Amino acid sequence: MSDTLNLSAETRDRAGKGASRALRREGRVPAVIYGLKKDPQSISVNERELMKLLNTGHFMNSVVMVNAGGKAVRTLPKDVTFDVVTDRPLHVDFLRIGEHSTVTVAVPIVFTGEEDAPGIKKGGVLNIVRHELELVCDAAEIPSEVTISLAGLEVGDTIHISNVKLPKGTEPTIDDRDFTIATIIAPSAMKADVQESLAEADAQAAEAAAEQQAEAAEGDAAEGDDADGEAKGE
Repeated sequence: MSDTLNLSAETRDRAGKGASRALRREGRVPAVIYGLKKDPQSISVNERELMKLLNTGHFMNSVVMVNAGGKAVRTLPKDVTFDVVTDRPLHVDFLRIGEHSTVTVAVPIVFTGEEDAPGIKKGGVLNIVRHELELVCDAAEIPSEVTISLAGLEVGDTIHISNVKLPKGTEPTIDDRDFTIATIIAPSAMKADVQESLAEADAQAAEAAAEQQAEAAEGDAAEGDDADGEAKGE
């Protein structure tokens, strides 16, 4: 289960681009808390403190207790806007949640057991289609990660969502198809060998076809000579 994070905040009365720029110059990041049928609350958070939480790697799938105006608010981060040039955070959206609210979170996938995967031992490569899973779960039981074992997988094997044992109490948001998470693909060298074999087979087939055509042509010519001889004899 992911840890609960804490973040101090200050309420703000002023809104707009000018006020937001002034906050950023002071090392603070504008933010808003919304949800649970309550009015949105405009706040600002310390940029360094926010970056520290972002660098944990699980900020977006953790409950964050935002301490604003002397009151702790249980939230789930929903969006962080970054500057396209500096990568500094520009704005954060927090969703108010109850202790046992049903929430949707993106949970990172961790692959294990590579040393027990015959396909990888043979030189196969793990091709990851999804690095995280979007799950629906209880806010008090948000998993920190989803572990998937590669043990026993061969080249050409595919991992679908139906092959994954999800954490208790969670389910994927996509429930209308058995989507792919990862595959074990052949390495370039193996692909080259396969292509070479196919090319050789094609060449042999073409050579055999040419020989058959030549034999057929010789047969037709021989029949023609026999027919001419019979005609002359008559």
